[in-house]
Amino acid sequence: MRNLIKYSWLVFGLLSACTSKENKQVQQDDTTPAVNDTGTKITFPKEQSADFFATENIKSSTLMADITAPAKVAATVVRSDEGASGNIVLFDNPELSGNYTQLLQHLTMISQIRNINIKQRKTELARMKDLQEHGAATGKDLLESQTALSMEETNLLNERSAIIEHETKLKAGGFEPVQLRRAPAGTAYIICDIPENEISMVKEGSKCTLQFTAFPNENFKGKIDDVADMIDQTTRMIKLRVSINNANGKLKAGMFGTLAFGLSEGKNMSIDKDALITIQGKNYVFVKTSPTAFERREVNIGDQVGDRIIAYSGLKNGDNVAVKGVMQLKGLSFGY
Repeated sequence: MRNLIKYSWLVFGLLSACTSKENKQVQQDDTTPAVNDTGTKITFPKEQSADFFATENIKSSTLMADITAPAKVAATVVRSDEGASGNIVLFDNPELSGNYTQLLQHLTMISQIRNINIKQRKTELARMKDLQEHGAATGKDLLESQTALSMEETNLLNERSAIIEHETKLKAGGFEPVQLRRAPAGTAYIICDIPENEISMVKEGSKCTLQFTAFPNENFKGKIDDVADMIDQTTRMIKLRVSINNANGKLKAGMFGTLAFGLSEGKNMSIDKDALITIQGKNYVFVKTSPTAFERREVNIGDQVGDRIIAYSGLKNGDNVAVKGVMQLKGLSFGY
């Protein structure tokens, strides 16, 4: 196949060289690219031929790609005026509010059963065993104490099972139940949906910017707390949760806005996606080393950000990488 490609270049040279009926003899060396045995170096006989393959000069830089998505204030955390042990979470969704309330109730019961009821039953059982050993209690009394302890342990299991449904619904809504309970007053939680194919570009802990319809001329800074554990099977969207400081209480549950975040990939080399070819699991680019020569380089790549791909190794600052005609260079280099 490599010979076939070389011959195609020869035909091109023959056609371009025929300037008169008398001059029909063309020298193959004047038209055919030279490829070394390993295919790593390609040399063109004329600079004009190599000019067809456009290149870009690459340098180390920090890649940023802005992603925007519609967002909504899904919950705010406020302090209880009645001096309750926990803060109040105000949801824009009444169903989630009910789930959270019932979750707290079950957790309170779990604490009551585990830390008070069961401890009391164990103390009573130990006392009853001691009384029986000294003849002051009957076997029936001991059995009743054991049964009472077993019932409290069963109640504990039932309460733990009951919270699973509420935790599942809260997570489906984009919330983490444990974090909700620990959230300080003055926190607002924003939920937005992004397409499934953008999940790889989202990093927990990344900073983001938000604008709300109620405050069109003001930017709010937030942080991506979490990416949901499930994807909507109908829309193929996944929820992001962002926390934001709302100590001034400006943001209210139910407000709409827009979330934007830049995906920083650090300072690395990057190449245009059109410059990359992949052969048998390895990635290559073609670097122009002189006005008439290209060199094939293997590169170790990272994530794609927009139209750019991170290149961790194989290139250096100032390299001119082919971005046009890459498939032709691939054919010359690999022979197919």
